[in-house]
Amino acid sequence: MANICLVEDEQKVAAFIRKGLEEQGYKIMVAGDGTSAKSLLRNSAFDLLILDVMLPDINGIELCRQIRTTDTNTPVLMLTALDQVQNKVAGLRAGADDYLVKPFHFSELLARIEALLRRQSTDVAESHVLTFGDLKLDTWTNTAERAGIQIALTAKEYTLLELFIRHPNKVLSREYIAEQVWKIDFDTGTNFIDVYVNYLRKKIENGPGTKLIHTVIGMGYILKSNNGK
Repeated sequence: MANICLVEDEQKVAAFIRKGLEEQGYKIMVAGDGTSAKSLLRNSAFDLLILDVMLPDINGIELCRQIRTTDTNTPVLMLTALDQVQNKVAGLRAGADDYLVKPFHFSELLARIEALLRRQSTDVAESHVLTFGDLKLDTWTNTAERAGIQIALTAKEYTLLELFIRHPNKVLSREYIAEQVWKIDFDTGTNFIDVYVNYLRKKIENGPGTKLIHTVIGMGYILKSNNGK
């Protein structure tokens, strides 16, 4: 089920939404302000973001605008008590995909989430060629190449690389990688994630200036170019 980041400073509202979505099988992480939200987004990958507009440190619309500078794909649903047309337009222009006015019925929130995730899954299915710099993945043929040269990968190496390329410039924790690639809980007493990442590195990084998968000490791994783009 999808991983959702909820950014909401009203504790009762956040608890209500979290409880309802967890009962539907979603995994929820909650941030109470923009600063905490940006930290979560740096350290975890999400399938959907729910942003409240009125936050204590940064306006949710500005937060959305900042998120869109590095992430143009993850669906964003804005929540607000402001129902004026200009506020909705501002949110949509900042990069939000949908807008829900408080107070709302939980059933409507759930329907909007389902619609956004369904649309996202359709977009992903239609984009069968994934690229990052000179790295290319074809999800129809399960093949990979870099700078036009095909790379021989095992099934798990391919799945691991696909996970990275679908979440570029985001730190992926070992726990998240284990869950997404192996469908298991991560055992902190083992190093198999590090072993597989090193296998993958050796195959896709074959010379000076070609490093793509970087270690973030104490946090996990991130796919990014040497110049940070």
